[in-house]
Amino acid sequence: MAGFSFWLLIISLSIFSISANRPRGRILGGSESVSHHRPYMASLQEDGKHLCGGFLITTQWVLSAAHCLEETKNGTLQVLLGAHSLSETEPSKRVYGIRRLIPHPESSEDTILHDLLLIQLAEPVVLGSHVRILPYQTVNNDVPEHTQCEVAGWGIISNTGKKPDRLQFVHLSIIGRNQCNARRYHDGSVTENMMCAESRKKDSCKGDSGGPIVCNGIAEGIVTTGSTVCGNWRKPGIYTRTAPYVSWINSIIESNV
Repeated sequence: MAGFSFWLLIISLSIFSISANRPRGRILGGSESVSHHRPYMASLQEDGKHLCGGFLITTQWVLSAAHCLEETKNGTLQVLLGAHSLSETEPSKRVYGIRRLIPHPESSEDTILHDLLLIQLAEPVVLGSHVRILPYQTVNNDVPEHTQCEVAGWGIISNTGKKPDRLQFVHLSIIGRNQCNARRYHDGSVTENMMCAESRKKDSCKGDSGGPIVCNGIAEGIVTTGSTVCGNWRKPGIYTRTAPYVSWINSIIESNV
């Protein structure tokens, strides 16, 4: 009976590791970014504390991940732009109020499907060398396997929960969807609207959710989820692709001028 209970526990933990309740989007194995080298990066904050990443797609809209709203505690949400350090004084830093938070209508706390969030800022930003728009992919083609991409963010940098103050980044190689859907990886849960990247000792981590995965200067997707442990090679990072959602993004922006 004890042996049976042990294996039942192992099976339960395995199922849990691929469920929608796992910790979402978490940068491990990366480096500190060159200061203001990624001026499109946004920090979604609650009561002044970093919650999730995001990126500027127009002068008044930030794209992030819908599941970030699951972690809020009814505090004041704002967006920080022009930052390298979250705490240090920087002339380019500015906090913006939020006019609208619009998650994709088919997103849900129970799944990782359609994990997009559009954030309309209370006022347009002033673009400059430290605040810029990042183009996102609008052509619905998969990124070729082995393409070298990068993810940046202020998410935790170790499995002990250590949080960085300065922006981090990591280079990651794209994994094909068929391989990512193999039984030993994500077992068929990766849809055509998602993409995967390697996670062997380097990965996006908790707090990186909502940030972009950038390939050849274009945001191809949004940090969504990985495994319960950052850098677990058996659970490649999953990213929500932008291209399948261009019509939705455009319709929201055009109807909320």
